[in-house]
Order: sequence, then C-alpha cells, then structure tokens
Amino acid sequence: MSSTELPFVPPANVLPKVGTVRVAEGERLRSVELPGVTLTVRSRPPAREELPPALYVHGLGGSSQNWSALMALLDDDVDGEALDLPGFGDSPPPDDGNYSVTGHARAVIRYLDASGRGPVHLFGNSLGGAITTRVAAVRPDLVRTLTLVSPALPEIRVQRAAVPTGLLAVPGVALLFTRLTREWTAEQRVRGVMALCYGDPGRVTPEGFRNAVHEMERRLRLPYFWDAMARSARGIVNAYTLGGQQGLWRQAERVLAPTLLVYGGRDQLVGFRMAQKAARAFRDSRLMTLPDAGHVAMMEYPETVAMAFRELLEDAGELGAQRARRAGRVGAGGDAVDRERTDESMGG
Repeated sequence: MSSTELPFVPPANVLPKVGTVRVAEGERLRSVELPGVTLTVRSRPPAREELPPALYVHGLGGSSQNWSALMALLDDDVDGEALDLPGFGDSPPPDDGNYSVTGHARAVIRYLDASGRGPVHLFGNSLGGAITTRVAAVRPDLVRTLTLVSPALPEIRVQRAAVPTGLLAVPGVALLFTRLTREWTAEQRVRGVMALCYGDPGRVTPEGFRNAVHEMERRLRLPYFWDAMARSARGIVNAYTLGGQQGLWRQAERVLAPTLLVYGGRDQLVGFRMAQKAARAFRDSRLMTLPDAGHVAMMEYPETVAMAFRELLEDAGELGAQRARRAGRVGAGGDAVDRERTDESMGG
C-alpha cells in the first residue's frame, strides 16, 4: 500500500464489535437499517405525548452523545432523537464509502423519510451544521426550525487551530498521524480535543472526562475510525470549494425555516467573525453569541442554548401552540383531541 492510500476498511457486516457505547440515564439506543446505510439513533422518551419531533446531528469526530445534555433539558419541549452519522459513534461506515457533506445529508434525509417524523426541529453542530443547512435547503418540507451551533460554513480565512483538521483531508496525512501518535494515550487525546473544542476545558466534570476517555478508547479500536475522520474532513474541504447553487452559503440563503445561530467567542475551529455573515445569509435568523463558549456550546452551556431554542419556538409560534394544545386537553376532555387533530392537519 502506498503512503497516500487510506487503509482498507472491511464491509460493515464483518466489522468487529469493539465495546459498548455509553447510554445516559433516560436514553435509549436503537439501530435503523436504511438503503446503503445503518444508523444508530439515540432518543429520550418525551415528557409528554404529542410533542413535536426534533433531530440532532453532531460534528466531525463527535457522536450523538454530544447532544445528551441538551436533549435532557428539552424533553419537555420536543420529542428528541440524535443520530450517529455513518462511520461515527455506533454507526458503521456507509456502504458506498461516501463521507461527503452531501452523503451525510442524504443519510439524514433517508432517516427522516423512512421514520415519517418530519418536519422536525433540526439541530446541527460544526460538520452537522453544514449537513443540516443542506438538508433544510433541499428539503424544506422536513424542517420546522433550524438550530446551528458553530456551523462549519466556508471561511476565507480559516482559523489557525482548524488547519490540522483540514490537513486530515490530504491523502496520506491520516495514516502518517496515526503513526506519529501511536504512543499517545486516550487521556492525552481527549485532553487535546477538549482544549481545542471547549472555551474552558475546566467546565468538564471528572465523570464527563472519564466517559470521554472510555469513548476514545472504544473508537481507537474501530478499524475505520481514521478513515471516517479523513474522508469526512475531505468532504468539508470539498464542500467549501463548491460554487453556484451547491455552495453552502447559497444554500443558507435558501433556508426557509426560522433559524437560531449560536457562536462561541472562544471557538478555535469556526471563526466568531462569521456570526454576522451567517445572520445575514439565513433569511429568518436569530443570533446568539456566547463570549466564553468554544466550539460545542450545547455541551458547555446547554441551559443557555435550551433557553434560546425555546425563544425560537416562541417567535415561530410553536411554543404558544403547544401551550394551547395542553390547555385544550386539560380543559375540554375528548373534544380537545378533535381540535388538536384539526390544528395538525392545517400545519399548526
């Protein structure tokens, strides 16, 4: 094998099981088989029946666990599910090896079409922000609102700290990196990731750190871990170079759903300066900036992000409709059910 080739990845149906994935209290995991891809879905039972559905999409190197804190805070507002993108978390690689932004977006769309849960309140972080922007642009029927935390949209002046991630897209670099870091412990790798992604790594609890180390150890035993990272990084770089109607900024302008944008002042991967550009690009947007947050505000400041999302629901008329439906059920018994069905049939 030449130094520029990525290592061979066996088909998904012969991949070894390397360890269990952490499931927080109140969460459930299930596997969903779709054409060309198998996805692991993390969910929480909603606090009440008939809450509107939500779907959370993580970033490069992340997993559905990145959304656990926010999901728990919003389980009284939405019926939440979080995906492990193909090749990440507990989801095996896609059958066609396509890790492009379009390939990941296609997997999200396939899941929403197959589950019949759309339209959903759609969340995305980093790479997940680029993916969900594309989903919202090409399939507006699937999206009620869009919440983007540090979305990976094209920048002319890339953050210096983001350069190593971009270099993973270069053929051979991932293989070279694995050789150079062979002696690194899982603890060292996790500390490096947290220093890069958190505005203040000190906010991570000892339990959170232990859980992250356990997950890193599990991932490093996956034969396709670096392949998924490298090809997804290449997918981001390629998406940045697309122009015309396929360009991510052009697609942002096509998004119809009310959009919440969350940017961190200490983000080392997505430039804080992009916040105003994003606010101008998304036609129905609300911008929240968190000066002390890094790249994963939904993990650092989940209460603040949850509050901002509820304000988005209020602005979009969704929260008032939910309260009216609850009041109707309490005050009018069975008659309220008929009114609720009528509201839903009209898109209420």
